[in-house]
Amino acid sequence: MAGHEIPEPADRKQVADPGSEPQTVEESRPSCDPAFRHGVVVGFDGSMSSERALAYAIGMAHRHSSGLIIVHVANRLPTTVWAGCEPPVFVDVPDHRTEVLGLELACADYLAEVPWVLVERGGDICHELEEVGREYSADAIVVGSTHGIVGRIFGSVAGRLARRAQRPVIVIP
Repeated sequence: MAGHEIPEPADRKQVADPGSEPQTVEESRPSCDPAFRHGVVVGFDGSMSSERALAYAIGMAHRHSSGLIIVHVANRLPTTVWAGCEPPVFVDVPDHRTEVLGLELACADYLAEVPWVLVERGGDICHELEEVGREYSADAIVVGSTHGIVGRIFGSVAGRLARRAQRPVIVIP
C-alpha cells in the first residue's frame, strides 16, 4: 500500500546504531583451562616415537614453566571400506586406548614435574593437533617422527603438520 506507514512503538529500544559499521564477533572457542594457555601440545599414541616426543615436551614445558597438553587422536575410519559408498563418510570406532593412556599417564612419575591435561579428539591427526594448538594458543607442537614404509608412502604426520601449522612444530626422531 503506497503512502501507508506503520508507526514505531513509543517504548521501542534501539538495539544498534544504524549508522555504525558492523563489528565482527569473536568465534566461539571451547573453553579451556587458562593454566594451559601458551603451553606445549604433544601428540601421543603410546608408541616409542610418541614417548620420545612426550619426554621432550615435558622438558620443554618444565623449562618454560608452562602446562603440557597431551593429545590423543582416536581412530576414525571411512565407511567406504565397508559399505562401498562414493562419498567419504567417517565412523567413530570405539577407541578405549585413550582411557588406557590416561591411566598410564596418571601413574607416571615423570609427569609430576609439570601440570598436564589429556585431550581426546577424533579425525585427522594433523588437523586435530593444529586445532588444539590454536584453542590453547600453544607455543609449540611436539610430535614424533614416523618410521617405516607407511610414512614414506603416504607422508608422515610430522611432515604434513610442519608444512601446514601456524605455530612451531618440533619433530623428535
